[in-house]
Amino acid sequence: MNEITVVTGNENKAREVAAFFEGICSVDHINMDLTEIQSDDVGQIARFKAHEAYELLKKPVIVDDTGFFINAFKGFPGAYSAYVLDTIGISGILSLLAGLPDRNGTFVTAIAYADSEGIFVFEGEVKGKVTKVPRGSNGFGYDPIFEYEGRTFAEIGLKEKSMISHRARALTEFKKWYVQNRA
Repeated sequence: MNEITVVTGNENKAREVAAFFEGICSVDHINMDLTEIQSDDVGQIARFKAHEAYELLKKPVIVDDTGFFINAFKGFPGAYSAYVLDTIGISGILSLLAGLPDRNGTFVTAIAYADSEGIFVFEGEVKGKVTKVPRGSNGFGYDPIFEYEGRTFAEIGLKEKSMISHRARALTEFKKWYVQNRA
């Protein structure tokens, strides 16, 4: 069975990927700090990280980068969503949105796969809105304030989230390609 190494410092992401590829290939997880270039394009960031991870490990790897694009902020925090979450947190985002009528936003994930034949990038997105208060106890990151079809991602279990999220959509595209080209 083939093996893919997920390179991320986020164990939650690694678990989502492993669950997604169960029965298709073995998924290993390595926690490694990779260079995060400054770009507004999550695809470019993921491509750079995949190149670096492959050069260091010399085995097939996947990395991802995710951006949260809030309409009222003209796309901010976008590709800088992890930094913003670490800096001002969910409460800071909710404070900035207080009183603003447009609470729509989009999550975009780029999955980059690298092996000896090159780097391949797959993107997925999901549109939703930012709630006024956090809801739910599942998930991580912005999940408690990102509502999709009436429920926040934190109110949805991992199995269901793994079928509908931005990461799931990117992984679905990657999985189709992987099964046809690598498995």
